[in-house]
Amino acid sequence: MRSDQSGSPPDPRHGDAVPAGDPDERRLALVMHVVFFVLLATSLTRFVQRHAEEPRAPWVVGLAVVLAVLYAIDTVVTGGTPPSRDPGSWPPAPRLIRLGAVVATWAVLVVGAPSLAWVAVPLFYAALRALPPVAAYLLVAFLTFLVVSAQLALAPRFSLDLVVGPAAVATLATAVFVHMRRQAVRQRALIDDLIGTRRELAATERRAGVLAERQRLSMEIHDTLAQGLSSQQMLLQAALRTWDTDPAKAREHVRTATSVTEHNLAEARRFVHDLAPADLASGGGLEAALRTLAARESGAGLGVRVHIDGDGGGGGGGTVPLPDRAQSALLRIAQGALANVREHSGATATALTLTRLDDQVVLDVADNGRGFDPAAVSDAPSGERGHGIRAMRARVRQLGGTLTIESTPGEGAVLTATVPVAPHTEETPR
Repeated sequence: MRSDQSGSPPDPRHGDAVPAGDPDERRLALVMHVVFFVLLATSLTRFVQRHAEEPRAPWVVGLAVVLAVLYAIDTVVTGGTPPSRDPGSWPPAPRLIRLGAVVATWAVLVVGAPSLAWVAVPLFYAALRALPPVAAYLLVAFLTFLVVSAQLALAPRFSLDLVVGPAAVATLATAVFVHMRRQAVRQRALIDDLIGTRRELAATERRAGVLAERQRLSMEIHDTLAQGLSSQQMLLQAALRTWDTDPAKAREHVRTATSVTEHNLAEARRFVHDLAPADLASGGGLEAALRTLAARESGAGLGVRVHIDGDGGGGGGGTVPLPDRAQSALLRIAQGALANVREHSGATATALTLTRLDDQVVLDVADNGRGFDPAAVSDAPSGERGHGIRAMRARVRQLGGTLTIESTPGEGAVLTATVPVAPHTEETPR
């Protein structure tokens, strides 16, 4: 069964388009084989009962046995159904020879014993199944002619129904068979199209999964290693500037850079292990992770405090636990926001506020820096700078949440990330 490049099914009007292994085709073939032998046996029994004493009886019985053997050989060789082939093509020569031998033997039998004429019905099937359409229709017409001739020979006088009856049966059998074959071809084409569509969908989903994973990894790297390296660079540059004039301040910058380096090393190891935030991996939930982050980011001119309103960790109380993915996303957002505050805002104080409501968790990051225009940042083109806000938006969007930024130049900024607890979070608590 084949389809062209446009996806249209093969033309069911020609030949053997249904595979030989089709279960329905095999069942139909089995029925036709059984019918053939039943009709042959009953017709031969009727002939013997009425003409056993006639001289032609021995050779009619012998020829009937030959017909049964030839048909059985053809059935065994073809495995019950003829092998699949191209539409409209002729079967192999051995198959044609076997079919011709069966038809010729039956035709001789009908001349000597007209009562065996109805064995032609399963031969209709053999012709339609094995030959191209035009040849099959011609053979069916020939078989029908022999059946009509045999019926007229048996009748005491001419009757129109002896002509119309066999012709109608042959026409009906052919029409039903052709209709069933076309339906089978269409069904097979639909199944093949469905299988092809499923494969394309699976490939598309895999590609989408790869792209989503790449985006997630880029955000993880940006919010951990890249932010940490940026902080180290700023601290070391500040240390170099104050190394001669204020050694104590320079050493404080170096110590802070060392602390950031240690944390970055832990993040890198955890990143390689399972991509979970190192602060969360240490236990204590989101609340403890935010406090650890605030303690690490405080110093060198920036104070960070944490306020927890409700069960922020997602581990106890009467509230529903916050899924690991949501905790990781909120922590990454807090890390990115503090990195932006330190690098861009010039703030001296920042507050992290985690509020746990019945159906959502809200993280606020507020600073007293110089402020900015949120619209300009959200519309910034993709590049080395400005990636943090887009990464934050992508994180909360994946969880069904929202990210808002309120800021006015000269009056600081407040970043708010709202994440629903259920049902939008994609990962169940573990």
